[in-house]
Amino acid sequence: MQNNLKRIATDTDFFLKKFFKTQKKSPLLNPMSYGLFSGGKKIRSKILVDVGKIFDSEYKKLIIVGSAVESIHSYSLIHDDLPCMDDDKLRRGKPTVHVKYGESTAVLAGNSLLTLSYEILTSDLLKLDNSIKINLVKKISECSGHLGIAGGQYLDLSYEHKKVSKKNILQMEIKKTGKLFSFCCMAPLLIKKKNNKLVKKFDQIGSEIGLLFQIVDDLIDYKGQASVAGKKTKKDEKKGKATLISLLGYENTVKYKDNLIKVLNKKLSYFGSKSKNLISTLNYIATRDK
Repeated sequence: MQNNLKRIATDTDFFLKKFFKTQKKSPLLNPMSYGLFSGGKKIRSKILVDVGKIFDSEYKKLIIVGSAVESIHSYSLIHDDLPCMDDDKLRRGKPTVHVKYGESTAVLAGNSLLTLSYEILTSDLLKLDNSIKINLVKKISECSGHLGIAGGQYLDLSYEHKKVSKKNILQMEIKKTGKLFSFCCMAPLLIKKKNNKLVKKFDQIGSEIGLLFQIVDDLIDYKGQASVAGKKTKKDEKKGKATLISLLGYENTVKYKDNLIKVLNKKLSYFGSKSKNLISTLNYIATRDK
């Protein structure tokens, strides 16, 4: 598992660094690089490759698509860390982008990483029909904007210090985190031109994987150590964040997470040995401490 994760992270960073070299000079490239090449595990790209294995998608193409995903993920983290959002000073053991470069630069660097993802998906380096590229851009846009990451972050902030129902918490966390995982699960099927029914099935699987990831993130914040997590912990309770922990308690949230893993494993068992890498990644997500 760790070797595969490291390989995908290395290959994704290698492509992104090559792609950066094709960009015209800009003072924003340094803060963009700082936010993008910050040592993330590339879990989303790993999910993308794992689903691709089920449907025999070409690894090189998936790495390029994963590079677009990591650009959007990095944009979202840069913006999440801003003082007007979650006001975090530390990310992956390093000062956040706005701490190092200033708030306005962080906003612009985040915006630029978002648009860079579209450049990647429409690049000639991605050897796909234009109709597939357009579909990928459409789906990743839906998963990143008001129906996805941005909409989820809005709800996250608006729910602070409020009593929120379980249904609304789950919807918020699926938008905030799950939707980008949904894209990662759909993209290999879009590349292979699979039918809409199967694409929708993996859209749902991706939402549940993203929910699992976010629940574990919340559990790490609740009981984890900042020195291990690479960021300040115990923030959610102080800020009055609406999480499953705040509603159900720690132990019941752990039970919810464990049940979610069982549901996902059952769904993926249909694909037999081809899904073993994906199931291994889900178990890694469920037991991680950072």
